[in-house]
Amino acid sequence: MTSNHTDCHYCLQSLRGSKYALREENAYCVRCYDSLFANPCEECKQPIECDSKDLAYKGRHWHEGCFKCAKCSRSLVEKPFAAKDELLLCTECYSDEYSSKCFHCQKTIMPGSRKMEFKGSSWHESCFVCQYCLQPLGTKPLITKDNENYCMPCFEKQFAHRCYACKKVITSGGVTYHDQPWHKECFVCAGCKTQLSGQRFISKDEYPYCVDCFSKLYAKKCAACKKPITALGGAKFISFEERQWHGECFNCVKCSVSLVGQGFLTRQDEVLCHECGSA
Repeated sequence: MTSNHTDCHYCLQSLRGSKYALREENAYCVRCYDSLFANPCEECKQPIECDSKDLAYKGRHWHEGCFKCAKCSRSLVEKPFAAKDELLLCTECYSDEYSSKCFHCQKTIMPGSRKMEFKGSSWHESCFVCQYCLQPLGTKPLITKDNENYCMPCFEKQFAHRCYACKKVITSGGVTYHDQPWHKECFVCAGCKTQLSGQRFISKDEYPYCVDCFSKLYAKKCAACKKPITALGGAKFISFEERQWHGECFNCVKCSVSLVGQGFLTRQDEVLCHECGSA
């Protein structure tokens, strides 16, 4: 066999006046070259002959005329395309089938364009902005209200409550008292400053007090036991001539019978049932 380009390197037939192809500095007649080296086309399964353009992508080969979108059949030669499950698709078909849609504008997010992901939805980068100031949110902290996103400064300016005590923004949680918002840590007893969130308290002059402080500062004293009467939980108390008694303490001082709902007599500071008072 010769390699002077006058004979086919494989079948040794003369190449004079005939087309031939070179491979590794060896010349082959067209028939031998195609049978030995031509790649099969992914689309039509026929060999891509040496006088045809061979288009390759990830180890696969196509005739120029076979290199087209698997859905709309438009040529993909020198055009952007995408691959899905070994199928080639033009960008329009790929977007229609597989690309996500922007949560804000509902338009397709084209392959290769930057998108933002938030709470399981996708946005165009240009659509992912603060609803109030329209500035890009990117990866900045944000708050969502009524399906709209806001940067922190705009949300605080538009919607956030300010604590009645410290006047600072309440970003989460909080307590409502007399229709005013409070931080949990700011909602404290006006007397001892103990936090009252989740605790029993009593209101006095628009300020909250824990039970102990209210009792010490404001509660009436029972004329019998001298302990504060707080009336918490709906407990009954008796009032007579500027004196008060716990319901369970309003008894005859002599026989100790309960006088609640009964007639009684008084003698100086004492209360007596009719029988003891008449004796």
